[in-house]
Amino acid sequence: MGKFIIYQVLPRLFGNTTSECVPGGTIDINGCGKFSDFDDCMLESIKELGCTYVWFTGIIEHSTKTDYSSYGIFKDYNQLVKGEAGSPYAIKDYYDVDPDLAGNVYNRFNEFKELIDRVHNAGMKVLIDFVPNHVARVYISDSKPDHIHDFGSADNPCYSFHPMNNFYYIQNESFKSPISSSYPSEIYYEFPAKVSGNDCFRSDPTINDWFETVKLNYGVDYKSGGICYFDPVPDTWNKMDDILNFWLMTGIDGFRCDMAEMVPIQFWHKAIPKAKQKFPESIFIAEVYNPLKYSDYLEFGSFDYLYDKVGLYDTLKMITLGKKSAEDITKCWQSLGSIQPRMLNFIENHDEVRAASDFYACDPFSAIPALTISLMLNQSPFMIYFAQELGERGMDTEGFSSLDGKTSIYDYWALSSIKTWRSSKEEPDIRKIYRKLMSIATLEKAVSEGKNYDLQYVNPESDYYNPKLHYSFLRSFHNEIILIVANFSNLDSLIKINIPKHAFEYFGIDRTITTTGFDLIDEVKVEEPLSTEIPYSLFVKKKWIRIIKFLLQ
Repeated sequence: MGKFIIYQVLPRLFGNTTSECVPGGTIDINGCGKFSDFDDCMLESIKELGCTYVWFTGIIEHSTKTDYSSYGIFKDYNQLVKGEAGSPYAIKDYYDVDPDLAGNVYNRFNEFKELIDRVHNAGMKVLIDFVPNHVARVYISDSKPDHIHDFGSADNPCYSFHPMNNFYYIQNESFKSPISSSYPSEIYYEFPAKVSGNDCFRSDPTINDWFETVKLNYGVDYKSGGICYFDPVPDTWNKMDDILNFWLMTGIDGFRCDMAEMVPIQFWHKAIPKAKQKFPESIFIAEVYNPLKYSDYLEFGSFDYLYDKVGLYDTLKMITLGKKSAEDITKCWQSLGSIQPRMLNFIENHDEVRAASDFYACDPFSAIPALTISLMLNQSPFMIYFAQELGERGMDTEGFSSLDGKTSIYDYWALSSIKTWRSSKEEPDIRKIYRKLMSIATLEKAVSEGKNYDLQYVNPESDYYNPKLHYSFLRSFHNEIILIVANFSNLDSLIKINIPKHAFEYFGIDRTITTTGFDLIDEVKVEEPLSTEIPYSLFVKKKWIRIIKFLLQ
């Protein structure tokens, strides 16, 4: 497929321009973005960044404190909701969309399908979340097909575990929510208690557990050492097959699969090929964190791409914070081997701190070295989190979410970076840089399709190169070579880089002389040609990058 870029966006926040939000405020006070905020103009602005896919987070109906009972939607217990808006990952109806996002609640599903059409007409594709490991503590679907029964409706709770149950049960104990209720009529009662979504086999989960969710049973008896009962096929497998088919039938183009490792890999090896028989162009991206199992998730026609979180993401963040050496970047790509192009790179998403926050780079420009390497080191797809390109710092205290450098997924809120951008109608400088870098990554074939050559091994520590703070590599395609240099230090640096003859041999090039270069960032000529005879010399500002393109003579 070549390199492509995913734009992850939380519609609840993206379209909200409320001038003053109150921490912990309701939807009536703080407002909420809508499907309609993604009009043709806004989608074009996302596309011009170089994005191919839009991952809409929080589409499927989930538990919330907002009361939609007048529309025939079950009112959730406040004791089972994080924040006012609720977690997008506490799904309460897998066959419906979040009413918060609709202009007309009764017409909410059609409004989402109209959004899909607008995205497709803009030349992009649509991803949504698939949350297979857990559902909301009270799951009631009022939109399911006639042949479908709700999760848990046919369970026998007398069994702690049964292969055909959808949930796990804690016998002889009642569920105790970490959130209390002052209204007796609203107190939630559950007996026997169900196991919480983060594998918490306790009836009294803490506020830090996924207490608002219930873990789904795929036929694995965890209390007996993980014995698997997959024949006959567990009921949960069949329900999830139907859900995948339902959403693909609506016209979406794929899924980001939440906490994929918490579901038996055997399910994925069966479910994804089955879905792709009918929808061969659909893509499946796994949120995974165990490098030892990466290959397993890519086998048997299952996942197309996996998160590169514990490798490249963590490494770049630690380098930016001064806690790791730039030399560790080499270890990242070497550890992946042939699966490297099937990893999804990013420096932000909804689970991680904002790159411009005080917990990462402190400002958006200082994160550019990490961004450039994540974006251009290999052919892997890249993901950007909405407002990242606007320098969003995530330094708000929204309500349920504290001052943690993240953008809350639980609260109704409006981001100052988005409000400023929309009101001024001027493109901020940081967005111009993002647009340029992503254009280079997708349009320059040396980056999008070419080979990578790491230069760290031929550039030991010297007066003009610090491998702990400097990182350099080449990308090549046919007669083009691009030199990319990142300076993670707090000092402007004159850097001299050794270019070995082996690099040209690796690229299949029989010449080692290039024309003068062209700086793809500043868009000016660079007089010094690339040479294997003398180190290549260039000036790189602190916390910045240089990208020089050469043509072979």
